[in-house]
Amino acid sequence: MSATAATATTWLLLEQSGPWGAKALTSSHLDPALGRALEAAAEGTGVRVALIRRPGRHADPGTPEPRQVYAAHTVPGNVWLHSATADDPRRLLDLDLAALGAGDHRSFGTALGGAPHTGDPLALVCTNGKRDRCCALLGRPLAAELAASGVRGVWEVTHLGGHRFSPTVLVLPYGYSYGRVEADTVEAALRGVREGSVVLEGCRGCSAWERPGQTAELAVRSVAGVRRAGALRVVRTEGRAPRWQVTVAHADGRRWRVSVAQGASLPPRPESCGAEVLGAPARMDVVAVRELGTTALAS
Repeated sequence: MSATAATATTWLLLEQSGPWGAKALTSSHLDPALGRALEAAAEGTGVRVALIRRPGRHADPGTPEPRQVYAAHTVPGNVWLHSATADDPRRLLDLDLAALGAGDHRSFGTALGGAPHTGDPLALVCTNGKRDRCCALLGRPLAAELAASGVRGVWEVTHLGGHRFSPTVLVLPYGYSYGRVEADTVEAALRGVREGSVVLEGCRGCSAWERPGQTAELAVRSVAGVRRAGALRVVRTEGRAPRWQVTVAHADGRRWRVSVAQGASLPPRPESCGAEVLGAPARMDVVAVRELGTTALAS
């Protein structure tokens, strides 16, 4: 399950009530033309656009209402979460998504009147049953349980990938995804955000990094006992599939070289609840973790 998190340097989340289709940006009560325009604008920027809704019944009132909008940048050293409300979702087209993906939030303030989020961290539970029925069967009860128990910051979200790990959850602002979780794990992850730490139980990786980087960062956290959020950065990835050398740096100056190899998950298994054909999805394995010495650190 490690290193299976969806990749995005920045998440852009738009509240949309009502039902969601398999491709929710273009198959929900959101204007499909707007959904296509947002998809096109986000391509290649590092921004991942998703729809959110509050847990529970999803009736769409059909009348214009202010929608909650969030933007979260997950790259350590510049992590932020901003929020806004939008009466007209078309205002999202005024955002500079390339700048958002690079960590510059100014257009979020200019276009939407957004500001730093002062509330609780967010827990986004994938519940889109039209994408994969596991997400509805396992995700919706988890979101409802969290909300009913008074956990704040809980939203349903359209797609986080990794359906076979349902229920899946993304915690913002730090961008760590979790799989096969129960309510207590999500609550612990949210407490960790408030305390500035990362919970490793059930962690799939940080969305800021590609899969080799996710593997390496989690390996260093495990081996070196690093729990502080934002303490580690993936500073170099060398090689190509199926083997990489990844350099991970700590804010205190320490560095590690992690050897990562790609293999196949065996035996073959269903890759989602509705899959009839068995597959062998790629998996990332840690071959070695080596702390670099003073000479390597200085170079």
